[in-house]
Amino acid sequence: MSASFFTSLPFTMSSVVFRSTLRRAAVAAASLSAMLAVSAGTASAQDPRVGLKGGFQDAGEAIRNVTLVSHTPKQDGWFNPQQLGDFGFANSDLAFQKNLVFQGGWHGWQAWDISNPKAPKLRKAFVCQGGQGDLSVYGNLLFMSVEDLVGRVDCGTQGVSEPVSADRFRGVRIFDISDIDNPKQIAAVQTCRGSHTHTLVTDANDKANVYVYVQGTGPVRSPDELAGCNTSPDDPATSLFRIEVIKVPVSAPQTASVVNMPRIFADAAGNVAGLWKGGAHGDGTQNTATTDQCHDITAYPAIGLAAGACSGNGILLDIKDPANPKRIAEVIDPNFAYWHSATFNNAGTSVLFTDEWGGGTAPRCRDTDKPTWGANALFSLGADRQLKQVGYYKLPAAQGSNENCVAHNGSLIPVPGRDIMVQAWYQGGMSIFDFTNPAKPVEIAYFDRGPIAEQLTLAGYWSTYWYNGYIVGSEIGRGLDIFELQPSEFLTKNEIEAAKLVQIDELNPQLQTKITWPAAFPVARAYLDQLDRNNGLSDARIASITKTLDAAEKVTGTGRKQALSLLTSQISADVAKSSDPARVRLLLDVVRQLSR
Repeated sequence: MSASFFTSLPFTMSSVVFRSTLRRAAVAAASLSAMLAVSAGTASAQDPRVGLKGGFQDAGEAIRNVTLVSHTPKQDGWFNPQQLGDFGFANSDLAFQKNLVFQGGWHGWQAWDISNPKAPKLRKAFVCQGGQGDLSVYGNLLFMSVEDLVGRVDCGTQGVSEPVSADRFRGVRIFDISDIDNPKQIAAVQTCRGSHTHTLVTDANDKANVYVYVQGTGPVRSPDELAGCNTSPDDPATSLFRIEVIKVPVSAPQTASVVNMPRIFADAAGNVAGLWKGGAHGDGTQNTATTDQCHDITAYPAIGLAAGACSGNGILLDIKDPANPKRIAEVIDPNFAYWHSATFNNAGTSVLFTDEWGGGTAPRCRDTDKPTWGANALFSLGADRQLKQVGYYKLPAAQGSNENCVAHNGSLIPVPGRDIMVQAWYQGGMSIFDFTNPAKPVEIAYFDRGPIAEQLTLAGYWSTYWYNGYIVGSEIGRGLDIFELQPSEFLTKNEIEAAKLVQIDELNPQLQTKITWPAAFPVARAYLDQLDRNNGLSDARIASITKTLDAAEKVTGTGRKQALSLLTSQISADVAKSSDPARVRLLLDVVRQLSR
């Protein structure tokens, strides 16, 4: 890809932006011919998201089954009013700790206090350029990815012009945020390809350390700049075809260092380039990227696994020893252009992979685009730890040719008994869908704005995540949004209240933790609503159990215990009579705990 193509893109970039964005542009260009020949998707022209009025802060909006609690525009100095699509000021991913939302971006990071979701307050803005700036937070430590060639060790804004320089930084920064108003960079771990994204990995058996998996997608730097880097793709010692593992001693994070560079793409013979070689899969298929990098790795330590979205393949890693991840399975999809990110369901029985066809900068949700391209692919994960593809999900509302749109980052919404995800689709907005049956995912809520400009201009949601009762969205060009779910025909008030009971102190998008629900009346009622929806119990039994729960909640002590103990024995008898016995058992477990 020539530099002339990059400068001809319809969105603009400041001088501090460079080559990590070239990867996005290259993918967009590579699939240009494909977008002219795909079949019609499933979007409906009657969907209110179709044809919304454009605008910067006054675009048309379409919303269903959520409310927009607040919209916080970008702060002065953090956007270019003359060039709204300037990559140098683009917002990127989020991380959460207590009442703070950390928002990364090309210009640096910001910490927002969302104690009052209706009026977020900027707590700290820290200018530190060097790429998309993905973040993770752990205790007093904030981790930041840096990949661009202009990144500097000192966070300076002047960039680095020399091809080899001791001033350049590409890797993972570590900040001490014990005093959030005065953060200090205490470590800067250099890597050969920089860090496009990273994954924080914890180990229940190793409280003294945390680990960071580094996903570099940029060009390999010169060994004259960082010893050991190898630019040759044909050399077995190449800096391609690997990730890095950083070990961070919690008590001495300033000593963090790379402790492993695992060859997670190697074949049985030891060939480091052992997975997809790149290219098409036949007529009518995607041109899939070469597997020489991972874009995202999502770790789920509670089940000892991680799912890697690795350019040309989706992979499964055994991370029981987090310093030494081992690939145990891989999959490929002829509809995928670039494997981008992954999400497990809470039970660890399904994995969702996203395809960032077009690199995030191209319009890939038009009514002429295939519904299986630029979509989510859903896999079942068996006890044998093998992946089996079962379905797809793509935003069902067509977007315009001036709206960059493709599957991007999201998280689970902790509704007990169901697998529900909220997901960003750039200028396609936010889509919330149920994938409890991964073969038949169903959209249940959404929010969308019209295009930010008449011409194709980078904007939209980079990510949308559920956090302690709210959905927080990082809008690339416009700011920060907070939403709240509303009851609907797809989701009851009880299910939403049960989800809100799940409260956590930290959330890092690529580190999944096991969701558990307290023994509480909203949780019991959520399961009961699901049994009603699925005809798992008769109307009479639903009404009887509801009446008993309502009565028991109004009393305390012995009266409540006796009522719920009797209800426990009655529900036990319902298990054998139900068409959904597994869900009845979930209800039974909650009621039994409440009776104690």
